[in-house]
Parts: sequence; structure tokens; C-alpha cells
Amino acid sequence: MAYGLYTHIASNRRRSIVLLVGLFALVYVLVYAGALAGEALTTDASLSWLLNKAWADFIVAVPFATIGTAIWIAIAWRFHQAMIDAVTGGHDVTRKDEPRLYNLLENLCISRGIPMPKLKIVESDALNAFATGLNEKQYAVSVTTGLLNTLDDAEIEAVLGHELTHIRNGDVRLMVIAVIIAGVISFVAELVFRVGLRMRWSGGSRSSSDGDRGKGGGAAAILIAVVLVALAWFLSSLIRFALSRSREYLADAGAVELTKNPDAMISALRKIEGRGELEGATSAVMELCVDNPRQGFADLFATHPPVDARVAALVKFAGGQDPGPIALPAPGEESSPDETGAADGTQPGDARHGPWGDTPDGPATTGPGGTSAPPPPLPGALPGPLPGPGGAQNPFPIPGPWGPRR
Repeated sequence: MAYGLYTHIASNRRRSIVLLVGLFALVYVLVYAGALAGEALTTDASLSWLLNKAWADFIVAVPFATIGTAIWIAIAWRFHQAMIDAVTGGHDVTRKDEPRLYNLLENLCISRGIPMPKLKIVESDALNAFATGLNEKQYAVSVTTGLLNTLDDAEIEAVLGHELTHIRNGDVRLMVIAVIIAGVISFVAELVFRVGLRMRWSGGSRSSSDGDRGKGGGAAAILIAVVLVALAWFLSSLIRFALSRSREYLADAGAVELTKNPDAMISALRKIEGRGELEGATSAVMELCVDNPRQGFADLFATHPPVDARVAALVKFAGGQDPGPIALPAPGEESSPDETGAADGTQPGDARHGPWGDTPDGPATTGPGGTSAPPPPLPGALPGPLPGPGGAQNPFPIPGPWGPRR
């Protein structure tokens, strides 16, 4: 049972490994389903005979399925970042290119002794960020220009802390592998269906020696194969979503632990809420983002918990304050104060209230000849600098307790 942040992280890692093993096992379920469909479509036999023959075919196919899956993973391991960059348009940036963003990320890494990941910028008005990579040489944090232009430094720092937590906890590696294996499952499932639709019956006529096979089990076998394929695809989707959803709460908590600022994480989530859609990005990429606005029916296939639930957790356990949904201007518009007023609503010339009286605000008053004159002195203020020795200007105009300073 988990009692704190780090025990929750350890517990979550153990569950994730179990889920990942289960995801890999679904590949073999699909191999068996393909073998069963192949036998049913080529041989007229009883259901029990078809099931046994499909099992024998499965045993023969297991090494090939394992090697094929390993090759698929190896290719994705090497080139997954290039594929993601091609989809999102992300590109590397340095301190010279983005000093503000680079310094925020570097400071977080230094404060916790974390190796500095690569920093990437995605040219998009969407408000989002994501981390990728399978080892320290590949880890990268990508931030959209929309997020960089909309969030303040504290909020950006919280988002970067969120992504660094995904890297620290090993979430990024597991999620990328899960997406890769899910891709294998989708590919094999589609292959089984396509091959099944194209194949023709070829075992209708048999010799008398085939009488022990029986007949009439083909339809049931095909139905079982279809159910296995559909179940494998459904479970692979659920496992991917479970891996993603369970980690977002921990990443939010990790961001607070890194920045010590729950309010920044909350306000960042409120600004990102519903504004993170990356056009052209696949569902696999959106699963890696801070927020995924693509939600499934009845929240069953949602890869991320609702922002309201994540904010409620930060308020409850981190002591943050929820400002509620935040309205932002449309892309291309700038949020500016009143045309004639300041950001706090004051007008030029309005008095500001200080502890020693009111001070005028706004431009200096106009003196004779149109020249600017200083504002009137405050009550009790000295009329001007006191003269020094010989009538010279006293560099210390404020008198001390024993007379003017000299």
C-alpha cells in the first residue's frame, strides 16, 4: 500500500510493468487468433480439431512473432523521435534561440541533479507540451509556441516540472514502448482481418482418411478469432489509457515537488484546459501531452483525467488555490489593459495611496512655457537640499539627529 509520493511512484512502476507485460502478451493472442482464422478458412473441420490445429500453428509461429515484434520495437526505439518531430514539426533549440525557456528548464534540472534533456519547440498556437525518449541520450521536452507565449515563467516552470517528472519516473519510456507495442497489435489485427477477407475456402473435398476431423466448426472458429482480435485491440487501448491516466496525477505532484508552487501548476492547467489540440498529431502523440482534449465516450477512452479532477487533487493535497476556468484571448489577439488605463485599472493622474499619504501618479505636471515640472512635494517634506560649506550644494541633504550632515 502506498502512503507517500515516492511510494506511490514505486507502486505505480510495478503496476505499469505488469500492464506492459500484459500488453506484450496480447501480441500472442493475436497470433493465435490469426492461426485459428487461417485454419477455419482453409479447412472444414470440427471446432475442437480447429482449435487444436491452431494451437500447433501458434507454437510454430511464436518465434517468428517474437522476432518480428522485437524488430518493430528496435526500429521504433531508434527512430521514434524523428517520427514524432515529422508529425509535430518540432525542432531543437538552444539557449541562444530560447534563453527564457532554456534557463527555466536548466534551473530545474540543476536543482535536482537531473540530466538536461533536449529542448524542442513546436510551432503551434495550441497550449501543450510533452516529453519523449527511451534513454538519457534521447530524452527531449517539446513545448508549443502557444504555451510559451501565453503562460508566465512560473506556469511554464510548472509545466516543465511536470514533463521532467515523467522522465524521472520512467513514464516516458513506458509510454513510448506501450505505444509501439499497441502499434504492433493494431497492425496484426488489421492484417488478420484483411487476410481473412481475401482468403478462399480450399479444403472442401477430403479423402476418407480425413473423417476424424469432423466438419461444421469453421463458422464458430472464425467467430472466436474475431472476438479474440477485438478483445486484444480493446484491452490494448485500455492498458495504454490506464498507463497514461494513472501517471498524470503523479506528474502534477512531481511538478509541485520540484517548483514548490502548486498555484502555478493549477493556473497552468486552467490555461491549457481545452486548448491543447495539436493539429496533425496522432493519438499516440496526444497521449504524451500535458493535456489531451481528445476524450472518448463516457470518459472510458480518455487518456488523461479531467482537468477539474487534477486541480481538485492539487488543491486537496498540495494546498493550492483554484481560480476556476480562465478565459484567454483568441490566437493572434493580445490581452491588454484598458486603452487609457493601467493594468490595475488606475487612470493617469490618479493618486496612489501609500503609508505616508497619497502620491500622484501619471505624467509630470506642466510648468511655465510648457516645460515639465516635478510633482508637488508631500506634506512635511523638505523644500530642497540644504547648502553645504561655503554655499556649495550639500551632497547629504537629509539632516541627521545632530544637524545637517557635512
